[in-house]
Amino acid sequence: MGLWQSYKLRWRRKGWRARAAVRGRELSRVVDRTSAIRPGDILLFATERDEAVRLPYFLRYYRELGVDHFLVVDNDSTDGARDYLAEQPDVSLWHTARSYKRARYGVDWMNALLGRYGHGHWCLTVDPDELLIYPFCDTRPLPALTDWLDGAGVRSFSAMLLDMYPKGPIAAQRYRPGQDPLEIAAWFDPGNYRSLKNPDLGNLWIQGGPRSRVFFADRPWEAPALNKIPLVKWHRRYAYVSSTHMLLPRGLNLVYDAGGGERASGLLMHTKFLDTLGAKADEELARGEHYAASREYAAYARGLSETPELWTPWSEKFLNWRQLEILGLMSKGEWA
Repeated sequence: MGLWQSYKLRWRRKGWRARAAVRGRELSRVVDRTSAIRPGDILLFATERDEAVRLPYFLRYYRELGVDHFLVVDNDSTDGARDYLAEQPDVSLWHTARSYKRARYGVDWMNALLGRYGHGHWCLTVDPDELLIYPFCDTRPLPALTDWLDGAGVRSFSAMLLDMYPKGPIAAQRYRPGQDPLEIAAWFDPGNYRSLKNPDLGNLWIQGGPRSRVFFADRPWEAPALNKIPLVKWHRRYAYVSSTHMLLPRGLNLVYDAGGGERASGLLMHTKFLDTLGAKADEELARGEHYAASREYAAYARGLSETPELWTPWSEKFLNWRQLEILGLMSKGEWA
Protein backbone atom coordinates (compact mmCIF):
# COMPACT_ATOMS: atom_id res chain seq x y z
CA MET A 1 0.00 0.00 0.00
CA GLY A 2 1.39 3.36 -1.02
CA LEU A 3 1.80 6.44 1.14
CA TRP A 4 -1.05 8.26 -0.60
CA GLN A 5 -3.50 5.40 -0.01
CA SER A 6 -2.38 5.13 3.60
CA TYR A 7 -2.95 8.86 4.02
CA LYS A 8 -6.46 8.65 2.54
CA LEU A 9 -7.42 5.71 4.75
CA ARG A 10 -6.19 7.54 7.83
CA TRP A 11 -8.45 10.48 7.02
CA ARG A 12 -11.37 8.14 6.32
CA ARG A 13 -10.88 6.58 9.74
CA LYS A 14 -10.82 10.01 11.38
CA GLY A 15 -14.02 10.84 9.51
CA TRP A 16 -15.81 7.75 10.80
CA ARG A 17 -14.67 8.50 14.35
CA ALA A 18 -15.87 12.11 14.06
CA ARG A 19 -19.21 10.91 12.71
CA ALA A 20 -19.52 8.46 15.61
CA ALA A 21 -18.89 11.28 18.09
CA VAL A 22 -21.79 13.22 16.58
CA ARG A 23 -24.18 10.28 16.36
CA GLY A 24 -23.23 9.19 19.85
CA ARG A 25 -25.07 12.25 21.12
CA GLU A 26 -28.30 10.60 19.98
CA LEU A 27 -27.91 8.01 22.76
CA SER A 28 -29.48 8.63 26.15
CA ARG A 29 -28.43 6.60 29.18
CA VAL A 30 -31.04 4.31 30.65
CA VAL A 31 -28.77 2.46 33.10
CA ASP A 32 -25.03 3.11 33.31
CA ARG A 33 -23.08 0.42 35.13
CA THR A 34 -19.81 1.01 33.29
CA SER A 35 -18.10 1.92 36.56
CA ALA A 36 -18.08 -1.84 37.25
CA ILE A 37 -15.83 -2.50 34.23
CA ARG A 38 -12.36 -3.58 35.31
CA PRO A 39 -9.07 -3.80 33.37
CA GLY A 40 -8.98 -7.03 31.42
CA ASP A 41 -12.76 -7.44 31.26
CA ILE A 42 -14.20 -8.74 28.00
CA LEU A 43 -16.95 -6.44 26.75
CA LEU A 44 -19.84 -7.13 24.41
CA PHE A 45 -21.46 -4.38 22.32
CA ALA A 46 -24.83 -4.75 20.60
CA THR A 47 -27.72 -2.81 19.09
CA GLU A 48 -31.19 -4.28 19.38
CA ARG A 49 -34.81 -3.50 18.65
CA ASP A 50 -37.72 -5.67 19.82
CA GLU A 51 -35.53 -8.66 20.66
CA ALA A 52 -37.12 -9.53 24.00
CA VAL A 53 -37.68 -13.12 22.90
CA ARG A 54 -33.97 -13.63 22.12
CA LEU A 55 -32.29 -11.70 24.91
CA PRO A 56 -32.55 -14.23 27.79
CA TYR A 57 -30.58 -16.91 25.95
CA PHE A 58 -28.27 -14.39 24.26
CA LEU A 59 -27.14 -12.98 27.62
CA ARG A 60 -26.84 -16.41 29.23
CA TYR A 61 -24.82 -17.78 26.33
CA TYR A 62 -22.26 -14.98 26.39
CA ARG A 63 -22.05 -14.88 30.19
CA GLU A 64 -21.17 -18.57 30.18
CA LEU A 65 -18.66 -17.97 27.39
CA GLY A 66 -16.84 -15.36 29.47
CA VAL A 67 -18.22 -11.89 28.69
CA ASP A 68 -17.95 -9.61 31.73
CA HIS A 69 -20.10 -6.63 30.71
CA PHE A 70 -22.70 -5.84 28.04
CA LEU A 71 -23.08 -2.39 26.48
CA VAL A 72 -26.35 -2.27 24.54
CA VAL A 73 -28.19 0.31 22.49
CA ASP A 74 -31.97 -0.13 22.42
CA ASN A 75 -33.43 1.40 19.26
CA ASP A 76 -36.88 2.21 20.63
CA SER A 77 -38.17 -1.27 21.41
CA THR A 78 -41.88 -1.72 22.09
CA ASP A 79 -41.83 -5.36 23.27
CA GLY A 80 -40.36 -4.91 26.76
CA ALA A 81 -36.75 -5.52 25.72
CA ARG A 82 -35.58 -2.20 27.17
CA ASP A 83 -37.09 -2.89 30.59
CA TYR A 84 -35.66 -6.41 30.61
CA LEU A 85 -32.16 -5.20 29.78
CA ALA A 86 -32.31 -2.42 32.38
CA GLU A 87 -32.84 -5.04 35.09
CA GLN A 88 -29.71 -7.04 34.23
CA PRO A 89 -26.83 -6.33 36.67
CA ASP A 90 -24.07 -6.67 34.04
CA VAL A 91 -25.74 -4.52 31.36
CA SER A 92 -25.24 -0.83 30.64
CA LEU A 93 -28.06 0.41 28.44
CA TRP A 94 -28.63 3.34 26.14
CA HIS A 95 -31.81 4.26 24.26
CA THR A 96 -32.46 6.15 21.06
CA ALA A 97 -35.50 6.65 18.87
CA ARG A 98 -33.35 8.14 16.13
CA SER A 99 -32.89 6.58 12.70
CA TYR A 100 -30.97 3.30 12.55
CA LYS A 101 -30.34 3.97 8.88
CA ARG A 102 -28.88 7.45 9.45
CA ALA A 103 -26.53 5.96 12.06
CA ARG A 104 -25.16 3.74 9.28
CA TYR A 105 -27.30 0.84 10.49
CA GLY A 106 -26.10 1.24 14.06
CA VAL A 107 -22.37 1.30 13.24
CA ASP A 108 -22.00 4.93 14.36
CA TRP A 109 -23.57 4.12 17.73
CA MET A 110 -21.32 1.11 18.21
CA ASN A 111 -18.21 3.08 17.24
CA ALA A 112 -19.18 5.79 19.74
CA LEU A 113 -19.47 3.32 22.63
CA LEU A 114 -16.42 1.32 21.58
CA GLY A 115 -14.34 4.49 21.45
CA ARG A 116 -15.47 5.59 24.89
CA TYR A 117 -15.50 2.31 26.81
CA GLY A 118 -13.67 -0.30 24.74
CA HIS A 119 -10.13 1.09 24.70
CA GLY A 120 -7.68 -1.56 25.91
CA HIS A 121 -10.33 -4.29 26.15
CA TRP A 122 -11.15 -7.26 23.98
CA CYS A 123 -14.51 -6.23 22.56
CA LEU A 124 -17.09 -8.48 20.94
CA THR A 125 -19.61 -6.73 18.69
CA VAL A 126 -22.54 -8.95 17.70
CA ASP A 127 -26.27 -8.97 17.03
CA PRO A 128 -28.77 -10.77 19.30
CA ASP A 129 -29.17 -13.52 16.70
CA GLU A 130 -25.43 -14.26 16.50
CA LEU A 131 -23.72 -16.86 18.73
CA LEU A 132 -19.92 -17.01 18.58
CA ILE A 133 -18.15 -20.36 18.51
CA TYR A 134 -14.42 -20.92 18.09
CA PRO A 135 -11.92 -23.80 18.36
CA PHE A 136 -12.09 -25.52 21.77
CA CYS A 137 -15.05 -23.35 22.85
CA ASP A 138 -16.53 -26.41 24.56
CA THR A 139 -13.56 -26.57 26.97
CA ARG A 140 -11.88 -23.15 26.83
CA PRO A 141 -13.75 -19.95 27.75
CA LEU A 142 -13.39 -16.72 25.84
CA PRO A 143 -10.61 -15.37 28.12
CA ALA A 144 -8.46 -18.37 27.10
CA LEU A 145 -8.86 -17.35 23.46
CA THR A 146 -8.11 -13.68 24.09
CA ASP A 147 -5.08 -14.57 26.23
CA TRP A 148 -3.74 -16.67 23.37
CA LEU A 149 -4.41 -13.89 20.86
CA ASP A 150 -2.57 -11.43 23.11
CA GLY A 151 0.38 -13.79 23.35
CA ALA A 152 0.44 -14.19 19.58
CA GLY A 153 0.28 -10.44 19.02
CA VAL A 154 -3.06 -10.72 17.21
CA ARG A 155 -5.47 -7.79 17.51
CA SER A 156 -8.52 -9.04 15.61
CA PHE A 157 -10.32 -12.37 15.22
CA SER A 158 -12.60 -13.33 12.33
CA ALA A 159 -15.80 -15.35 12.46
CA MET A 160 -17.77 -16.07 9.32
CA LEU A 161 -21.53 -15.84 9.64
CA LEU A 162 -23.04 -19.31 9.28
CA ASP A 163 -26.78 -19.24 8.57
CA MET A 164 -28.60 -21.86 10.64
CA TYR A 165 -32.11 -23.09 9.83
CA PRO A 166 -34.61 -25.76 10.91
CA LYS A 167 -35.63 -28.92 9.12
CA GLY A 168 -39.09 -28.24 7.79
CA PRO A 169 -40.91 -24.94 7.32
CA ILE A 170 -39.27 -22.06 9.18
CA ALA A 171 -42.58 -21.01 10.77
CA ALA A 172 -43.52 -24.52 11.94
CA GLN A 173 -41.68 -24.56 15.29
CA ARG A 174 -42.30 -21.90 17.90
CA TYR A 175 -39.23 -20.38 19.56
CA ARG A 176 -39.61 -19.76 23.29
CA PRO A 177 -37.79 -17.08 25.34
CA GLY A 178 -34.69 -18.57 26.97
CA GLN A 179 -34.50 -21.50 24.56
CA ASP A 180 -31.27 -22.30 22.74
CA PRO A 181 -32.18 -21.34 19.14
CA LEU A 182 -29.86 -24.07 17.85
CA GLU A 183 -32.33 -26.62 19.20
CA ILE A 184 -34.58 -25.52 16.32
CA ALA A 185 -32.22 -23.96 13.78
CA ALA A 186 -29.76 -26.84 13.85
CA TRP A 187 -28.94 -27.20 10.13
CA PHE A 188 -26.58 -25.37 7.77
CA ASP A 189 -25.12 -25.40 4.26
CA PRO A 190 -21.74 -27.18 4.35
CA GLY A 191 -20.61 -25.59 1.07
CA ASN A 192 -21.66 -23.00 -1.49
CA TYR A 193 -19.35 -20.24 -0.20
CA ARG A 194 -17.18 -17.94 -2.28
CA SER A 195 -14.77 -15.20 -1.30
CA LEU A 196 -13.10 -12.23 -2.93
CA LYS A 197 -10.48 -9.90 -1.58
CA ASN A 198 -11.50 -6.28 -1.15
CA PRO A 199 -8.65 -4.37 -2.83
CA ASP A 200 -9.41 -1.22 -0.85
CA LEU A 201 -9.45 -2.43 2.76
CA GLY A 202 -7.93 -5.89 2.35
CA ASN A 203 -10.74 -7.89 3.95
CA LEU A 204 -12.23 -11.02 2.40
CA TRP A 205 -15.77 -10.57 1.08
CA ILE A 206 -17.67 -13.85 1.59
CA GLN A 207 -21.11 -14.74 0.24
CA GLY A 208 -23.13 -17.93 -0.09
CA GLY A 209 -25.14 -20.26 2.11
CA PRO A 210 -28.95 -20.49 2.16
CA ARG A 211 -29.55 -16.78 1.74
CA SER A 212 -27.63 -16.80 -1.53
CA ARG A 213 -29.13 -20.16 -2.53
CA VAL A 214 -32.78 -19.29 -1.86
CA PHE A 215 -33.41 -15.60 -1.32
CA PHE A 216 -30.88 -14.23 -3.83
CA ALA A 217 -30.65 -17.17 -6.22
CA ASP A 218 -31.29 -14.95 -9.25
CA ARG A 219 -28.76 -12.30 -8.16
CA PRO A 220 -26.17 -13.92 -5.87
CA TRP A 221 -23.90 -10.86 -6.05
CA GLU A 222 -26.51 -9.04 -3.93
CA ALA A 223 -26.58 -11.71 -1.22
CA PRO A 224 -25.62 -10.52 2.29
CA ALA A 225 -21.94 -10.54 3.23
CA LEU A 226 -20.94 -13.33 5.61
CA ASN A 227 -17.44 -12.09 6.53
CA LYS A 228 -17.22 -10.58 10.01
CA ILE A 229 -14.49 -9.49 12.43
CA PRO A 230 -16.47 -9.33 15.67
CA LEU A 231 -13.67 -9.70 18.24
CA VAL A 232 -11.08 -6.91 18.45
CA LYS A 233 -8.57 -5.72 21.04
CA TRP A 234 -9.96 -2.21 20.80
CA HIS A 235 -8.12 1.07 20.59
CA ARG A 236 -9.86 4.41 20.60
CA ARG A 237 -8.36 5.15 17.18
CA TYR A 238 -10.17 2.19 15.56
CA ALA A 239 -13.47 2.31 13.70
CA TYR A 240 -15.79 -0.19 12.09
CA VAL A 241 -16.54 0.81 8.50
CA SER A 242 -19.47 -1.42 7.53
CA SER A 243 -21.20 -3.45 10.23
CA THR A 244 -18.41 -5.69 11.57
CA HIS A 245 -17.40 -6.69 8.05
CA MET A 246 -14.30 -4.48 7.99
CA LEU A 247 -12.37 -1.96 10.07
CA LEU A 248 -9.80 0.76 9.96
CA PRO A 249 -6.82 0.69 10.36
CA ARG A 250 -6.61 -1.61 7.37
CA GLY A 251 -4.27 -4.10 9.07
CA LEU A 252 -7.09 -5.28 11.35
CA ASN A 253 -8.75 -6.86 8.32
CA LEU A 254 -5.84 -9.23 7.68
CA VAL A 255 -7.45 -12.07 9.61
CA TYR A 256 -6.39 -14.68 7.04
CA ASP A 257 -3.02 -15.99 5.89
CA ALA A 258 -2.28 -14.34 2.56
CA GLY A 259 0.33 -17.05 1.88
CA GLY A 260 -2.26 -19.82 1.84
CA GLY A 261 -1.81 -21.09 5.38
CA GLU A 262 -4.43 -21.11 8.13
CA ARG A 263 -5.06 -18.63 10.92
CA ALA A 264 -7.35 -19.33 13.84
CA SER A 265 -10.93 -18.30 13.18
CA GLY A 266 -14.41 -18.83 14.52
CA LEU A 267 -18.00 -18.75 13.35
CA LEU A 268 -21.05 -16.70 14.23
CA MET A 269 -23.98 -19.10 14.31
CA HIS A 270 -26.67 -16.93 12.73
CA THR A 271 -30.07 -17.89 14.11
CA LYS A 272 -32.28 -15.46 12.21
CA PHE A 273 -34.35 -18.22 10.60
CA LEU A 274 -36.86 -18.93 13.35
CA ASP A 275 -40.64 -18.54 13.35
CA THR A 276 -40.16 -14.89 14.37
CA LEU A 277 -38.69 -13.96 10.97
CA GLY A 278 -41.98 -13.39 9.14
CA ALA A 279 -43.20 -10.72 11.54
CA LYS A 280 -39.71 -9.19 11.70
CA ALA A 281 -39.52 -8.94 7.92
CA ASP A 282 -42.92 -7.24 7.74
CA GLU A 283 -41.93 -4.75 10.44
CA GLU A 284 -38.59 -3.87 8.86
CA LEU A 285 -40.13 -3.46 5.43
CA ALA A 286 -42.59 -0.98 6.90
CA ARG A 287 -39.84 0.91 8.74
CA GLY A 288 -37.44 1.04 5.77
CA GLU A 289 -34.45 1.40 8.09
CA HIS A 290 -32.20 -1.30 6.66
CA TYR A 291 -29.58 -1.32 3.94
CA ALA A 292 -30.59 -0.69 0.29
CA ALA A 293 -34.23 0.10 1.05
CA SER A 294 -34.49 -3.06 3.19
CA ARG A 295 -33.73 -5.19 0.12
CA GLU A 296 -32.75 -8.13 2.32
CA TYR A 297 -36.05 -8.15 4.22
CA ALA A 298 -38.00 -7.79 0.97
CA ALA A 299 -36.23 -10.94 -0.23
CA TYR A 300 -37.16 -12.72 3.01
CA ALA A 301 -40.82 -11.73 2.75
CA ARG A 302 -41.02 -12.88 -0.86
CA GLY A 303 -38.89 -16.00 -0.34
CA LEU A 304 -40.78 -17.23 2.71
CA SER A 305 -44.02 -17.25 0.71
CA GLU A 306 -42.41 -19.09 -2.20
CA THR A 307 -39.95 -21.37 -0.37
CA PRO A 308 -40.86 -21.64 3.33
CA GLU A 309 -38.20 -24.32 3.94
CA LEU A 310 -34.41 -23.90 3.61
CA TRP A 311 -33.49 -27.51 4.41
CA THR A 312 -32.25 -29.75 1.58
CA PRO A 313 -31.04 -33.37 1.54
CA TRP A 314 -27.43 -32.15 1.56
CA SER A 315 -27.89 -29.87 4.57
CA GLU A 316 -25.79 -30.84 7.59
CA LYS A 317 -26.88 -30.88 11.21
CA PHE A 318 -24.60 -29.03 13.61
CA LEU A 319 -22.77 -31.29 16.05
CA ASN A 320 -19.74 -29.40 17.37
CA TRP A 321 -16.93 -27.06 16.36
CA ARG A 322 -14.70 -29.94 15.22
CA GLN A 323 -17.24 -30.82 12.52
CA LEU A 324 -17.03 -27.24 11.23
CA GLU A 325 -13.24 -27.33 11.26
CA ILE A 326 -13.23 -30.54 9.20
CA LEU A 327 -15.52 -28.83 6.68
CA GLY A 328 -13.06 -25.94 6.44
CA LEU A 329 -15.53 -23.37 7.76
CA MET A 330 -13.30 -22.45 10.70
CA SER A 331 -9.72 -23.15 11.77
CA LYS A 332 -7.75 -23.57 14.96
CA GLY A 333 -4.61 -22.42 13.16
CA GLU A 334 -1.66 -22.61 15.52
CA TRP A 335 -3.88 -22.73 18.63
CA ALA A 336 -3.63 -26.32 19.76
